[in-house]
Amino acid sequence: MPWRQAAVFVLLVIPAISSAQKMYTWVDEQGVAHFTDIKPGVREHKRVELRTPSLIPMRENITRGKRVSTINQQVNRSLEAGSGGGRTLSDKQEARERERKNARCKEYREKLDRIQKQLRAGYSNDQGNRLRRQRREVSQKLSRECLLG
Repeated sequence: MPWRQAAVFVLLVIPAISSAQKMYTWVDEQGVAHFTDIKPGVREHKRVELRTPSLIPMRENITRGKRVSTINQQVNRSLEAGSGGGRTLSDKQEARERERKNARCKEYREKLDRIQKQLRAGYSNDQGNRLRRQRREVSQKLSRECLLG
C-alpha cells in the first residue's frame, strides 16, 4: 500500500515541477511586460531560463551571528575596562591631549579640503583614483579620531 501512495505522489509532483521550470515572457500592445508559466499561444514570446535558487543553510547564519555578537561584547567590555581603570591623566595632560587631537583634526580637515579642491580642478584617471583613495583614507581617519572618538 505505501508504494502505491509513493507512486501517486511522484506522478502528481513530477508534472508540477517540470511545468514550474518553464517560464515565458511577452510584451502586450501597451508595452507592458508579462511573465507566465503558461505558453502564450500565438503571441510572440521568449522562453525564460530559470536557474535553481541558491540555498544558504540558516544554521550557518545563526552561528555566524552569535560569533559576531560575542566579538562585539568582548570589544565593548575591553573598551569599558580600558577607559575606566588604571591611570588617570592630570588636567594638564588632558589639556595637552585635547590640543594634540584638535591639531590632528584640523590637519585632516585641511587635507580633505586640499584633496577636494584638486578633484574639482580636474584630473587624469590615475590621478583621480589616487585622490579619491586619499580622500577616503583621510575621511576615515577624521571620522574615527575626531567625530567618533
